[in-house]
Amino acid sequence: MGNLVNRREFLGASAAGAGALLLGGKLGSRAVMAGEGGEWPPKMPVVKIHQVYVGRTGGIYLSRPAEEIAKFEKYLAKVERKLGDVKFVGGELVPPAKVDKMVAKVKDADGVLLFHLSGHGGGAPKQAMNRLIDVGLQTAVFSQPFSGHGWMYFPQWRKAGKKVVLLPTSDWGEIDQIAALMRVAPRLRQTRIIVVRGPRGTAAACSAEQVKKKLGAELVPVTVEQTVQAHKAVDIKAAEAEAQRYWISKAKAIVEPSRKEIINSARFYLAMKNMMIKERAQATTSSNCMGGPAKGCLTYSKLNDIGLVGACEGDMDSTLTMLIFAYAFGIPGFISDPVFDTSTNALIHFHCTSATKMDGPAGKRLPFTIRTQSDSERGVSLDVENRIGQVVTCAKFINLDTMLISTGKIFKITHDELGCRTQFWTEVADARKMFHNWGAGILKGGIMTLLHRDIFYGDHLENIKKLGVLMGFKVVEEG
Repeated sequence: MGNLVNRREFLGASAAGAGALLLGGKLGSRAVMAGEGGEWPPKMPVVKIHQVYVGRTGGIYLSRPAEEIAKFEKYLAKVERKLGDVKFVGGELVPPAKVDKMVAKVKDADGVLLFHLSGHGGGAPKQAMNRLIDVGLQTAVFSQPFSGHGWMYFPQWRKAGKKVVLLPTSDWGEIDQIAALMRVAPRLRQTRIIVVRGPRGTAAACSAEQVKKKLGAELVPVTVEQTVQAHKAVDIKAAEAEAQRYWISKAKAIVEPSRKEIINSARFYLAMKNMMIKERAQATTSSNCMGGPAKGCLTYSKLNDIGLVGACEGDMDSTLTMLIFAYAFGIPGFISDPVFDTSTNALIHFHCTSATKMDGPAGKRLPFTIRTQSDSERGVSLDVENRIGQVVTCAKFINLDTMLISTGKIFKITHDELGCRTQFWTEVADARKMFHNWGAGILKGGIMTLLHRDIFYGDHLENIKKLGVLMGFKVVEEG
């Protein structure tokens, strides 16, 4: 895009112009939209998944005895308790339930879970499943071993481009996983994103109209002046208490910033919190994050720690990526400016803002040192020490239709003054191949668009492939 600038140009422009409880994991059961009643972190409505049992039980269908449904019902109740924000509805058995009547009911749900109990051919079970899949909702089909030979027909749905994930497995844990993934699309439709001084990234991600049409999320434009006024409105005593409690008292060390500067950054977090409550927002990004009234590093770190999303440099592609992973897996992302070292088969990640709870809001905080932001040598930033041996997923959702993805393992932590404050080295499958295939020939744009990737704890490759089927986006492995 012609309006994109590089990091150092952006820093200068920003300086001159200056003058979220877990959303993707366990939530309470109350359906509360973000910010109502000043609730923080905001809760969202329960996701409804309509379950249907297809095929007869009992009698000659001894592979699926009659009590099998009761076992599933008991297990689904356990999944509801585990996830906290999912409700299974329906539970009809086809036959005898009439599919015509069920289609109308299914349309009110956020997703469909079909249990294939029995069936050896096309016949009535397949026809019923066809009708329910054709409703167009995200759908999963769970088919245990010995459920008959009807599975032979199921791959045809995928080849036809249907949004249906096939689970031919004896592992009931995959039900948990698919239910968690089914939260993402409805959550995005309920999402509002505060965008300060305009978005940056791929053209599609920067278009509020396209984001709304494709994902349902709303972009809320905010000016730098509005953030300055919100910052001024925060009581200084509240900012002092926030700084001491969450940052100063928990830091491994404080190197350059003064107490006053840390308090100013904490004041900006409280200002953004108030704005997000007012706007009922679950995420924020700013192309002024290295300007005033304070750098956004601590603000975004705290938001990501509590299960919301704060993304630096106005990067809308990364904002959406972090929302997808937060809703699916309950974990924050680290926006990285990566570089390669092919001699050690390494992709090195570094930046000046990072969550301290990379395992999710319920996890322990990683050790961190409070530093200045490296490019400007001003403001307040973080050097977070990530966990050696941790498997990570490197991803970026681009053009609103493609997820670039790879995996690696952290093997070294550095504090090189040539890089941004938080640094970690990951061993990847083939660094040289990844270097030459960066962006997979798809990603276009300026330096930030081409460079940024988002890092998440855990190997989420296979689940992201399933999510791509449910939501209709492509998954492309880099490297």
